[in-house]
Amino acid sequence: MTDKTYLIAPDPDDERLSEAVSGIDQSGAAVETRVVAERPLTLYLNRQEIVTMMTIGDHPDLLAAGYLHNQGMLADDDVITEIEHDEELEVVVVRTERQTDFEEKLKKKVRTSGCAQGTMFADIMADFETVALSKTATIKTSWLYELTKRINRTPSLYLTAGAIHGCVLCKGDEPLVYMEDVGRHNAVDKIAGWMWLNKVPADDKIFYTTGRLTSEMVIKTVMMKVPILVSRSGFTAWGVELAKKAGLTLIGRARGKRFVALSGAERVVFDADLKAVDEEAPKHRRKGALPDQEVV
Repeated sequence: MTDKTYLIAPDPDDERLSEAVSGIDQSGAAVETRVVAERPLTLYLNRQEIVTMMTIGDHPDLLAAGYLHNQGMLADDDVITEIEHDEELEVVVVRTERQTDFEEKLKKKVRTSGCAQGTMFADIMADFETVALSKTATIKTSWLYELTKRINRTPSLYLTAGAIHGCVLCKGDEPLVYMEDVGRHNAVDKIAGWMWLNKVPADDKIFYTTGRLTSEMVIKTVMMKVPILVSRSGFTAWGVELAKKAGLTLIGRARGKRFVALSGAERVVFDADLKAVDEEAPKHRRKGALPDQEVV
């Protein structure tokens, strides 16, 4: 059962998000396993086509709003009049009160290291450098251990089918919104869209991701104004450099009682007794996994 503290949580039973596929295993025996769905979604801002994203297809409204806000195409004070999703045409249209024109901006695309061909626009760094993150935010190690334990136990599409990334918005030791997608950038943007549309403050939040701490992840987290980013995975050098530049607390390799903070360590409060914290089990198998498939 999903943790009741979640405001939005994964729905691994949603048949639109994965499908059963037959095959054989290493011994030649017939097997059936579930694989993640992947479909294109073309985003329009008013009458202008912005980008086509590969996504599992849930929460297209949040994905669209979060992407546009994280890219600096929609400002905090912009008013969305309508978000229209046509599932058959695989299109989502965001309409705003303000007239928009990003013809020049669209010429400066940057292919990111994100899965499913993440795209950012080169001039986003001008906005990145102006963001001021909360200096009073903290993360207690007791919160970190509780969050990783609760998130790892949450039923998810990842545990059902694998091949997907998860991102979770947290406050203190409580996970609030858990999103998944084939690309971690999409999962981030869904949360960004939810925060922006619901006017959720970021200063006291923690962002958790299952994916690598790349430059893209750091930039998106900073653009959301969340001061703390945590991952069970590792770092890239540019991700660390950007985190230090922005004053973002960057915590990676968070598994069991272990973690490493490479930026913003002053926000970490060491209040947990390490002797009371369990090491993570060496293997976590997802539901329906084939032999020797390890969840990492």
